[in-house]
Amino acid sequence: MDTSVRSPAWPRRVLALAVLALLAICPSLVAAGPAQAATIDTSASYVLVNRNSGKALDVYNRATNDGAPLVHWARNDGANQQWQFVDSGGGYYRLRSSLSGKVVDVSGRSTADGADVIQYTDKNATNQQFQVVDTDSGYVKLINRNSGKALEVWEWSTADGGRISQYTDLGGANQQWQLVRLTSYPGPGYVTGDVTVHDPEVTKKPDGTYLLAHTGDNIALKTSSDRTAWRNAGVAFPGGASWTHAYTNGSNTLWAPDITYVNGRYYMYYAASTFGSNHSGIFLATSTTGASGSWTNQGLVIESTTSDNWNAIDPNLVIDDQGRWWLDFGSFWSGIKMVQLDPATGKRLDGTIRSISGRNGGATEAPFIYRHGGYYYQFVSFDLCCKGASSTYRIMVGRSTSVTGPYVDRNGTAMTSGGGTQVLAGHGSIHGPGHQAVLADNDGDVLFYHWYADDGSSRLGINKLGWDGAGWPYVY
Repeated sequence: MDTSVRSPAWPRRVLALAVLALLAICPSLVAAGPAQAATIDTSASYVLVNRNSGKALDVYNRATNDGAPLVHWARNDGANQQWQFVDSGGGYYRLRSSLSGKVVDVSGRSTADGADVIQYTDKNATNQQFQVVDTDSGYVKLINRNSGKALEVWEWSTADGGRISQYTDLGGANQQWQLVRLTSYPGPGYVTGDVTVHDPEVTKKPDGTYLLAHTGDNIALKTSSDRTAWRNAGVAFPGGASWTHAYTNGSNTLWAPDITYVNGRYYMYYAASTFGSNHSGIFLATSTTGASGSWTNQGLVIESTTSDNWNAIDPNLVIDDQGRWWLDFGSFWSGIKMVQLDPATGKRLDGTIRSISGRNGGATEAPFIYRHGGYYYQFVSFDLCCKGASSTYRIMVGRSTSVTGPYVDRNGTAMTSGGGTQVLAGHGSIHGPGHQAVLADNDGDVLFYHWYADDGSSRLGINKLGWDGAGWPYVY
């Protein structure tokens, strides 16, 4: 937050006088008719985005105390940027923080231009009440009941941490706000049958049915004719996968299969490892039918050792718009990596390893790259899986015009610097949704993932995936 001495306000006063003089000379510039208040849903949460800066109204440093300053900050949709409108009557509302439960307040009940705006315990006082007034193009002004002044970003700042103040209503872009209504995440779509899965990946077969592979002993398989009712279909390797035992300490449990149907064959990349170790290997198997027992081991694709700063698990095959094959993978350590593959063999084409996202050793894994429009979207899972109902997995995304990056989130933050825009997170009795995959189907794009129930079991989640006006994905 900027604590430096503020620049003199005289330029603002000169501007105000000039505007008033212009209106006196040209009254036709004033919009005809009274201002109208925007429609407000008091049951919803909103992010307030400033028209001038594109940044969101934010409780600085996620504070929960009375008197904490309000600023604007790059939008992240966190609880410190979420506000609920509480009806005060007479066309006025208080703006309550979803983080602290406190409301927007003009400090000290000031009526002066430039007064600080803070959060404070809700007293339903007039300095905590705002009228929502329409301007144009979907933006509103927030006029304080006590002072009659407009909520604004001080001195037209566009920097993170620019302070929020009140000022004479000049109709400037720094006094206009877009109310972005946040909807609750939908529950997983209706599924039946054998839906206990972990790390699911789905492909559509030539006959229109679905083949799902997921973590389990010798890679578990499921099928569905309608994407709703699922049944067990055996395992990929009924005779075991002894070639992976050097990485699994002799266990037959194999992780995170990625399955793609291309050129008349199924290609399945999967990982062999143990929890907490980066002595890991990614293997390839192929099949012409996808059925249990039909898979042929094609051998090791890439491995990591305890001397590496990356982990060879959670593979995902992506074929770019030029027909080139790539494998993205990774978990924790230095993040998500990418190597190029030879389409003729499905194995590595060269020795180059690219970094495409990471959280400086923090929890990120399960990459999945999907092309939509003019972008490649890199989906990843942040935070922790595999803890039942205590899991904190959440699905994040960034995008790039190149399959190899750089990928950035909605705010422009690089995914290699921890960036990511949240797509889906736990809500209610839906815990830790993650390890996602996207499938282009006849009725649109479909998101597959696992989630944990209150009893700790992992289950199949399926939702449709939509795209907003700016080209960012959302679940519905």
